[in-house]
Amino acid sequence: FRPEFALEVDRYHPLVWTEQLLPVIPLVRFNNVDEAIDFAVQCEHNFRHTASIHSRNIAKLSKMAQLMNCSLFIKNGPNYSGLGFGGAGYTSFTIATPTGEGLTRARTFTRERRCVLVGYFRII
Repeated sequence: FRPEFALEVDRYHPLVWTEQLLPVIPLVRFNNVDEAIDFAVQCEHNFRHTASIHSRNIAKLSKMAQLMNCSLFIKNGPNYSGLGFGGAGYTSFTIATPTGEGLTRARTFTRERRCVLVGYFRII
């Protein structure tokens, strides 16, 4: 990361608690992964949109995926891989496109979920 795009902040910093549409990554230190996962669930505000984690521990990857319950959950890759770019599935830059098609389809009015793991558990 270039220094201006990733910065270490405390857990109360506004960049942690505010949804961002910009290339800034706030980094918060924790004592262990379970504490970090619990905090990530709080920060996500039940938006259930996108979350990601980097780990080799399949149990921790699964725990976070279940707790976050997001439409896009990316493991060991950049978040854009959940949109089909460099990851699994077709490319869709929004959850629902202007035509109503995408991860949420007008035909079914249901949410398809995509769970992407880049690297270790990829079977393709």
